[in-house]
Amino acid sequence: MCNITLFSQIIKKIDRSTFKKLVQDKQTDKGCKGFDSWTHLVSMLFCHFAKSTSVRDISNGLRSATGNLNHLGISKAPSKSSISYQNKRRDADLFKDLYYSLLGSLGQQASLRRVKLKIKVPVYLLDATVISLCLSVFDWATFRTKKGAVKMHTLLDYDGKLPAYVNITEGSVADNKGAYNIPLEKGSVIVADRYYNDFPMLNIWDSKGVFFVIRHKDNLAYTVISERELPEKMAQHIILPICWTKSISC
Repeated sequence: MCNITLFSQIIKKIDRSTFKKLVQDKQTDKGCKGFDSWTHLVSMLFCHFAKSTSVRDISNGLRSATGNLNHLGISKAPSKSSISYQNKRRDADLFKDLYYSLLGSLGQQASLRRVKLKIKVPVYLLDATVISLCLSVFDWATFRTKKGAVKMHTLLDYDGKLPAYVNITEGSVADNKGAYNIPLEKGSVIVADRYYNDFPMLNIWDSKGVFFVIRHKDNLAYTVISERELPEKMAQHIILPICWTKSISC
């Protein structure tokens, strides 16, 4: 069960005046009876922190905290029918706008960025993770004979520690295949592990002016060529990815 005291401290990070202005702009409380936008927000955040699996869990969980709900800014726990109704009815853009408002006020500020990393270009971290799903419920998410899953390919902004791009595919899609559609920012640096050691993809990145640091595979066949051994014209244009040489630790 979610620790209400800790949860209330997290809730206090949200500027109520900012949220109230967003509610007025979106008119999301128009016609509502009791279950306002703030109660809806608290309920959904409680759902995530308490790892609730149903609207009944949300309602019962908040109801069990009777007496402490005033710390969350709500008067009473909502019923499961109210939560379900507003999940369908209320404009989700309200919470999206709140997210970007919080990102601007609570995210890492420019003066605090890259305390140790002295690079003046955007840096992104690329990786993928498998999310297991119940195959009997999500029959479309076939991964293995008795296991369902999807794979989340994430491009993480090093500065803000937040996803810049997420691509969700079938669980069987290889890491490098799920990275072909990621947005490329010219002049940026992408850092990834050896599963992205895909030369056709890296060639696309290079042609788009993107730098990258990729761990090479142990069986990679390569030859180190000095600049003296290259024709003059080729030496002016060749780009050797730094992950190709074992002398550099990626």
